Amino acid sequence: MKKSLFLAASGLLLSSCATTPAPSSDGRAASIVAALHDPATDRVLVASHRGDWRNWPENSIPAIESVIAMGVDIMELDLKLTADSVLVLCHDKSIDRTTSGKGLVCEIDYDSIRRCVLRTGHNVKTAHRMPTLREALAVCKDRIVVNVDQGYEYYDLVLALTEELGMTDQVLIKGKHPVAAVAEKFAEHPRNMMYMPIVDILKPQGKALFDEYRTTGTVPLAYEVCWDRLTPEVEACMREVVAQGSRLWVNSLWPSLCGGLDDDTALTSSCEEVYGRLVGFGATLIQTDRPELLLNYLRSRGLHD
Repeated sequence: MKKSLFLAASGLLLSSCATTPAPSSDGRAASIVAALHDPATDRVLVASHRGDWRNWPENSIPAIESVIAMGVDIMELDLKLTADSVLVLCHDKSIDRTTSGKGLVCEIDYDSIRRCVLRTGHNVKTAHRMPTLREALAVCKDRIVVNVDQGYEYYDLVLALTEELGMTDQVLIKGKHPVAAVAEKFAEHPRNMMYMPIVDILKPQGKALFDEYRTTGTVPLAYEVCWDRLTPEVEACMREVVAQGSRLWVNSLWPSLCGGLDDDTALTSSCEEVYGRLVGFGATLIQTDRPELLLNYLRSRGLHD
């Protein structure tokens, strides 16, 4: 069985053999969650960055629906909290870039934000509105796993929504927090979302966090490993992640996250040179800005449905 995180009576986050959580329904998300917890599978899961933002406004409901239709496994999204404490899908602190309005999310009430329309990546106004997390989760329920990237600071609010909707086991949240801090947060609740640490392995803070997981014997479900240049240290880190039984998550979004093994290089050069190398390193979770391209490559190799 997959080694995963659990909370001991002492409050420390430790590793132990644990039964894979039972998904709340028999929807498509259930098979994705099962694959996340299965170290033996050769299935590579695809995470779409902010949804299908090339064709729809980022972090929008149509962007989510589009990647679900493609067969993407994980919808990555970002959260901000409005002035009246509503969680909305927004990457930036302000609404200036992504909507027709202006101002900081934290200083605007939700009704005012809903009066603004979303913009596309090409700065074209649309008829779409910024969704709440509740709305987005309702669309994703039983259909796709949700990855909360920016949003760990709102853990309690997010968890309350996932519990209400019956989809806590379908949500993966990530962060760069110390092992003990995550354990303390998890101890506050009888059920928790999946958690994944982010490790910038070539930076002092990232090295220290990875060392902390190793020295405490904590084996997370997955690590997100980031690097801006491929070095022996990076390759050693990835090998160790895979060897200990964790999933390896890599980002092919832009060069500074993957040492140049990015989506645009795959598009203009070779999918095999980019995605093939990432798979060769042991990556079984890949976050992309070009989900169709990655899915087609993985399917051609029998690594995705």
